[in-house]
Amino acid sequence: MASNSVAYNFPNAQWLEKVIPVREESGNVMPWYVTANDVDDEETIEERLRNEILVLREEIDRTSMFEEIVGSSKPIRQLLKQVEKVAPLNSTVLILGKTGTGKELVARAVHRRSKRADRPFIRINCAAIPQSLIASELFGHEKGAFTGAEQRRVGRFEAANGGTLFLDEVGELPMETQIALLRVLQEKEVERVGSNHPISIDVRVIAATNRDVRAAVAAGTFRRDLFYRLAVFPIRVPSLRERVEDIPLLVQYFVARYCKESGKCIRHIGKQTLEHLRSYHWPGNVRELQNVMERSLILSETDALVVDESWLKVESTESLPKRSLSALEDPEV
Repeated sequence: MASNSVAYNFPNAQWLEKVIPVREESGNVMPWYVTANDVDDEETIEERLRNEILVLREEIDRTSMFEEIVGSSKPIRQLLKQVEKVAPLNSTVLILGKTGTGKELVARAVHRRSKRADRPFIRINCAAIPQSLIASELFGHEKGAFTGAEQRRVGRFEAANGGTLFLDEVGELPMETQIALLRVLQEKEVERVGSNHPISIDVRVIAATNRDVRAAVAAGTFRRDLFYRLAVFPIRVPSLRERVEDIPLLVQYFVARYCKESGKCIRHIGKQTLEHLRSYHWPGNVRELQNVMERSLILSETDALVVDESWLKVESTESLPKRSLSALEDPEV
């Protein structure tokens, strides 16, 4: 095994029976091994490991298009089945889920498994762009179309021609842009701001939101016809609390990742630490777990991973700044 391998000593290794290959962003399977101390029969351990290695080898090809989606729980397996079914098609996909659950990873998995995998994957965060500029960002503009438009600009739809356009936080689009987007989806052509010349495009659209889109439709803030156009194939990404059994595997993945980046070596993760991680409710989902793992590695001074319990305290609503009820229901708002 390579010298940069990371070993983990888990007192309770039962979850390993469902482990799947973990890959780096480059696509290589990360080197790792596990030492189990709580099983008396060494022959049983060796036999189990041999069987797991065989399973891992069989799983490599099947799971390669989900390189960055780590997990083997039932909700994740169901999600990956949905991705496998819809990816080869050109159907529009709407990805639903809380912030930090990995919606963009799912979108990229759909693109990588599609016939457009060698074409562009263009992402735009609809919530991060001022409403006055979102149409220009999506559809482009002509020189002089508005104050500050000093030259022609190609929009994200044109940039994604032949590939995939990922509309992240699509629920934040203003109403006038929703109308324009609906027209693009229906007619397969765009018009740059300041132009009346249509440009044909071939783009697969994948949209994502952490909002309750049906409630937005009922409230009149999101067009019903656009919702139906986007939700041809909806995929819901489970929260981390719905896939608690994946936490040890995710911990392993992030520890190996940050050990490689920092040059540190973590060889032990205590049972109590894992139990704390499993019992926490993770309002920030996988993204919060990732941040906790990175912080732990930064502060680590030994080869044992230690997570400060104060990081996993549930903040009471009395200490939170006053916000709307919907904001309190969604901690990521």
